[in-house]
Amino acid sequence: MALHKGMHDQSAKRGYSLNPFYGEADPVADLVVSPPRHCLPEKPITPHAAYQFVHDELMLDGNSRLNLATFVSTWMEPQAGVLMSECQDKNIVDKDEYPRTAELEQRCVSMLADLWNAPDPAAAIGCSTTGSSEACMLAGMALKRRWARANADRYPSATARPNLVMGANVQVCWEKFCNFWEVEARQVPMEGERYHLDPGAAAALCDENTIGVVTVLGSTFDGSYEPVAEVCTALDELQERTGLNIPVHVDGASGAMIAPFLDEDLRWDFRLPRVASINTSGHKYGLVYPGVGWALWRDRAALPEELVFRVNYLGGDMPTFALNFSRPGAQVAAQYYTFVRLGREGFRAVQQTSRDVAVTLAQRIGELGDFRLLTHGDQLPVFAFTTAGGIENYTVFDVSRRLRERGWLVPAYTFPPNREDLSVLRIVCRNGFTLDLADLFMDDLTSLLPELRRQQAPLDRPEAMDTAFHH
Repeated sequence: MALHKGMHDQSAKRGYSLNPFYGEADPVADLVVSPPRHCLPEKPITPHAAYQFVHDELMLDGNSRLNLATFVSTWMEPQAGVLMSECQDKNIVDKDEYPRTAELEQRCVSMLADLWNAPDPAAAIGCSTTGSSEACMLAGMALKRRWARANADRYPSATARPNLVMGANVQVCWEKFCNFWEVEARQVPMEGERYHLDPGAAAALCDENTIGVVTVLGSTFDGSYEPVAEVCTALDELQERTGLNIPVHVDGASGAMIAPFLDEDLRWDFRLPRVASINTSGHKYGLVYPGVGWALWRDRAALPEELVFRVNYLGGDMPTFALNFSRPGAQVAAQYYTFVRLGREGFRAVQQTSRDVAVTLAQRIGELGDFRLLTHGDQLPVFAFTTAGGIENYTVFDVSRRLRERGWLVPAYTFPPNREDLSVLRIVCRNGFTLDLADLFMDDLTSLLPELRRQQAPLDRPEAMDTAFHH
């Protein structure tokens, strides 16, 4: 056998270099430790103790499966969860180091371009984002830059202030975009029973400084689709009269993953030549945990090349269009998993189930007699309702508060101008919210109505509930 000579130099005294995470903290001290809440503790504690501290505090959060306020996915298959855990440490922008993750991202873009009827899916250009908010910012930037290039002879100047036309029902990210990028937000107010954009009113707000019109395929206020094709027609007529060529962006945060499967004849996507770009949330009805979104442009002409950065990063040429840089590749891997796992038929079945639950639940709530439905869940699997005429002793805010006591999170909020007189409840039916859970919800809603009816007067409305629809 081999003989090994003993080591007597200094290297013999050197131990292994260990990651500090490998060592256990003092087990006796951990019996009485109480870490500070708002500054770093002086010493480490065991991983088990740290886990329990965080775990116990998070138990005070609401149950995400009973959250009927959020559009964000709250359930995925275990296999998707495993894939995500395997990709959490991959920085998706490092395309040189993680070429297969980059390939999956490109495949998802191609699949969406095909799904949204791009004239040439191979020529469509797009990217993943952290969600629809970032995707909307990128789309807005492209609209502004295209307009600025077309008006280089007079922009910037005091008489050329860019504006963006939209309905008052848009998600708050569009107001942020206009604020951050110095664009005038021209909003079409709600009128009567119209709770979203009116085509004629949108066209009337357009002028030579309009960078585009935003249409929403699935309003967060009530779940209704905006009339994208009619808006495009109104803008076609505007161009014939004035020569103004106004592009359209479709904010399909939710509806862009519903309409292709359940409303195939509805023309809202790249089949309409005026639609320049579309965004969606992979983490909403794209059926992926947060956060992932997608932004697509019909062709390279719709996305000015100067907005795309080509970075020499770690030895590779990396084109990127994003507001951030490092983020995990886990959600993109999960999105690709969901696409290949379900296919068109699978997506159609999942979305149809969500719509069936929404329509059924809306009908049952309408039959109670205490509420009036604004929408019925037959577009997005989402519907809004308010108290019926004659109900004066409680409001939607009282209903929301009492449902929260049973674990259900149902937002109550007031509509924007010109319907600030209207306050509603809204229910979002997502994958995982089954007819069985809907039955349990109806049991709880029905059981609390007698007490609400006995109230002498509505309770005070919490101001924080006014913005509960911003999910």
